Amino acid sequence: MSLAVNVATVLAWATAAGIIFIGVRFLWTPQRAAADFGLSTARDTHQGGPWLAVKGVRDITSGLFLLIGLLGGDSHVLGWMMLAGALTALGDALITKSGGGPRAAYYGIHGGTAVVLVCGGIVLLLS
Repeated sequence: MSLAVNVATVLAWATAAGIIFIGVRFLWTPQRAAADFGLSTARDTHQGGPWLAVKGVRDITSGLFLLIGLLGGDSHVLGWMMLAGALTALGDALITKSGGGPRAAYYGIHGGTAVVLVCGGIVLLLS
């Protein structure tokens, strides 16, 4: 394996673990997780408790899908999975931005995650 493929694989592991952790946070501490996500806790969590739980479950599931791709051992499938996951991160960035969230959240957290997933996915697809 090349260094680039090793780095992309480590990024996939880190992303899977990170997104599962974020999902668990949305189930355990929804208001704090929402604020860190870039959502206004006053507006979005007052009646949004169930929606925040949905987000938590979605994130845990997304992380598990990446883990399945990693454990399956097919770098091309994992690459496609990472590219598909980048769409979720991009959607999160657009939602956070349109909701008036902080720039650090939509560019740094969500946009950064999308870039990492796209770069890792491309590397794995080209391997």
